Amino acid sequence: MGNLKTKTMKQNEVERKWWIVSAAGQPLGRLASRVARILMGKHKPEYTQHIDSGDFVIVTDAEKIVLTGNKLADKKYYRHSQYPGGLKVETAEELMERAPVEIIRRAVLGMLPHSRLGRKMGKKLKVYVGSEHPHQAQQPQPLPLEEIQY
Repeated sequence: MGNLKTKTMKQNEVERKWWIVSAAGQPLGRLASRVARILMGKHKPEYTQHIDSGDFVIVTDAEKIVLTGNKLADKKYYRHSQYPGGLKVETAEELMERAPVEIIRRAVLGMLPHSRLGRKMGKKLKVYVGSEHPHQAQQPQPLPLEEIQY
């Protein structure tokens, strides 16, 4: 039958690209799921589950993300100080005013594996308010969101 072996990627064979995407007018969940796929490397034909083969993603215009329905008022974000009575609850609207970067970061990180590998993938996500970012030297390519197939 010939050589029908499945090629598994090694960590030193990974080639990483830099992608840039504007969050302006994008629904939060759709943007987050597409970005998470890129961070994991699932868009590459040589995707290997146990290797971090994903690319870097720069998300700009974080303050212009869209939440549909009543999510601005109803969606709640929780954090805890690890002290008794230390639970802090914030609505999406309050978090959007305080730190719009955090909304996108939490949405994407929640879609990555919750393991050491997932934390490593999450470090390749860069989110910024406004259209300026300090990664011009990496020559990021615009991410074609419409063309990503599931």
